[in-house]
Amino acid sequence: MHLSEITHPNQLHGLSIHELKRIARQIREKHLQTVATSGGHLGPGLGVVELTLALYQTLDLDQDKVIWDVGHQAYPHKLLTGRYNRFSTLRQKDGVAGYLNRKESRFDHFGAGHASTSISAALGMAMARDMKGEKFKVVAVIGDGALTGGMALEAINHAGHLPNTNLLVVLNDNEMSISLNVGALSRYLNKIRLSPPLQFLSDNLGEQVKQLPFGESISPELNRLKGGMKRLAVPKVGAVFEELGFTYMGPIDGHNLQELITTFQEAHQHQGPILVHVATVKGKGYEIAEKDRVGYHAQTPFDLVTGKVALSPKPSKPKPPGYSKVFAETLIKLAENDPRIVGITAAMATGTGLDKLQAKLPGQYVDVGIAEQHATTLAAGLACEGMRPVVAIYSTFLQRAYDQIIHDACIQSLPVFFCMDRSGIVGADGPTHQGVFDIAYLRCLPNMVLMAPKDEAELQQMIVTGINHTTGPIALRYPRGNGYGVALMEEGWESLPIGKAEILRRGDDLLMVAYGSMVYPAMQAAEILSEHSIEATVVNARFAKPLDTELIVPLAREVGRVVTLEEGCLMGGFGSAVAEALLDHNVVVPITRIGIPDQFVEHASPDESKAALGLSSSQIAEQVRQLFSRQPSTINI
Repeated sequence: MHLSEITHPNQLHGLSIHELKRIARQIREKHLQTVATSGGHLGPGLGVVELTLALYQTLDLDQDKVIWDVGHQAYPHKLLTGRYNRFSTLRQKDGVAGYLNRKESRFDHFGAGHASTSISAALGMAMARDMKGEKFKVVAVIGDGALTGGMALEAINHAGHLPNTNLLVVLNDNEMSISLNVGALSRYLNKIRLSPPLQFLSDNLGEQVKQLPFGESISPELNRLKGGMKRLAVPKVGAVFEELGFTYMGPIDGHNLQELITTFQEAHQHQGPILVHVATVKGKGYEIAEKDRVGYHAQTPFDLVTGKVALSPKPSKPKPPGYSKVFAETLIKLAENDPRIVGITAAMATGTGLDKLQAKLPGQYVDVGIAEQHATTLAAGLACEGMRPVVAIYSTFLQRAYDQIIHDACIQSLPVFFCMDRSGIVGADGPTHQGVFDIAYLRCLPNMVLMAPKDEAELQQMIVTGINHTTGPIALRYPRGNGYGVALMEEGWESLPIGKAEILRRGDDLLMVAYGSMVYPAMQAAEILSEHSIEATVVNARFAKPLDTELIVPLAREVGRVVTLEEGCLMGGFGSAVAEALLDHNVVVPITRIGIPDQFVEHASPDESKAALGLSSSQIAEQVRQLFSRQPSTINI
C-alpha cells in the first residue's frame, strides 16, 4: 500500500511492521518535499511519524478521538486522513491549514494554535462520553514543551482526580518546544530519559534475551519484561505522574514501531487516566533538522540537499531590518546602561529577538517556558521591586494572560512593559495566530497605555518611552516583517510625550487618522487621492490610549469628514476609540473605519489577506473616493 492510497486511518489496521516502515518513509518524503517547497513546520511532524502510525493502528478512528496539542506535530495525521493529494497546498490561501481545523476534516477533533490545550479538551470529551454512556477511546498527544504550560498541568490535576474516566495521554518528549525547554519539569523528564539503568536496559536487555534459544520468539513478552525491569530498576520513574493519579508507562522509544504498538495496546486495557511517555527525536529522518532542532522547527522554502533557505533574486538594495531585530538591538543598548531592565519571554526567544539579549546580557534575560500568565505576574513582581520588566510576547499569545494583565498589572498600576510582536496580519499560521485583537482587548483597561509605531525608527522611540514610563503598565504593538528602511536612532534617546500624535500631511477635504502599521498606507492613499483632487490631512496617532483628542477633535470639526485606519479588529478597536472621542466632544461628522471586520482571518500570505480585507493603499483610496462619489471607479497606481 502506498501513502497516497490511504484516505482513512483505519486502513493501517493489520499492516505489518515492514509495511508501516515503508509508509513512514513515504510520510517523511512527502512532509519534506512539501515544506521544502512552500515552508511550514518541519521538525515536530518528522519526530512523530512512528508514534502516529502505531497509535492509529491500535484505534478505531471511526469512533475513537485523538486530540493533537498545537498542531505543529500533526502533519503526519493530515497525510493519513485523506489530505495527501492536497498537501502541497499547505498553509496557502484556501489550501490545507497548518494547524488542525474542525471544518477541514472530521478527524480534526479539536483545533488549536496555542500550546497546552489537548489534555483539557480530551478530558472534556471523555467526560461527555461517560455522561452519554458511549464507548470510545480518547487520546491526547502533547509535547514536553507544552506540558510546561499551566493549563496542561491543571488538566492533569483534574484528570488524576477521576479514576474511573478512561483517558490516554501520550507525552511526545523530544526535549524541545520551539527552543530548548526550561524549568524543573523539563529537568525531571530529562532525568527519566537519561537514567543509567534505563539506558542499560534499553541498550542491553533486548540483545541479551535474543541470545537465548527461544529469544527471537518472545518479542511482545520481552517488551513487557523490559517495562517491568525499568520500573524495578528505577522506582522513581513516573512517580510525579503516579502521585497525580495517572498510571505511568515509559519512557519508550518513539521510533520503534513494535514497541509503540505493544505499549499502546497495553495502555488501552487500563482503567482510568494513563500517561505513556514516548521519547522522540525532533526532525527524525532528516539529519540536518536533527542537528538544528531550533532552526528547523519551522522553515521557509529550502533546498532539501543542503538544507539552506532558497535564495531569492538579489535585491537592488539591502533589505531593511525586521521589527523584531530592531526591538532586540534597541533593548540591548538600553539594558547595557540600565541593569534594572529584564527581558522576559514565554518560550519564544528566537521569534521575539530576545535570544540576542540572552547572548549579550544573560543576567537580564528570563525564559519562563510556555507560561504567558506566569510571565505577566512575574513581571509585576519584578516591577514591585523597582525593576523594569519587558514582557516580549506575540500579540496572539498575550491573550492567554488577560486576567493577569488586569489584576496584577493594571489594578496595581505597575510599570510592566508589554511588547507585542506579530501584531496585525501574520499570514500562513491562520486565525489562531493573527494578532488582531490586542487594541480592543487592552484599550478598555484602566491605567493602560497603548502605542504603535509607524516605522522602525519610531519603534525605537517607543521602546525608550516604554522603559521610562513608570506610572503604570504600557503596551507596544508592532508588526511581523521588515521596516521601511528609515534611519535608526544612534543618539537622542528620549521618550515620546504620552498620548501625543503628529500631523504628517495637510489637506482640507478629509482627515485620515492612522495607527501603527497603517500610517504609511494612509500616506500612500492620500497621494493617490491628491491625483483625483481630494486632499487629505494624515495624522499618525502613535497612541490608541490616551488618544490625542487635543489634536484630533479640532481637526475633525474643521475638516468635517474622518477616516480611521488600523490593522486590527474594528469592533472596540482604534477607530472605535476615535468615534467615541468625537461623540464625547459633540463632534458629529461622517466617520468611516477601515480595519478588520467581525471575522477570523484565515491562512494566506499577509498581502493576500490584506487585499481580501481592502487594506492596501489603492483599496483605501478607492473606498475614500466612493465616499465622495457614489460612482465606483478603479484607481491605478
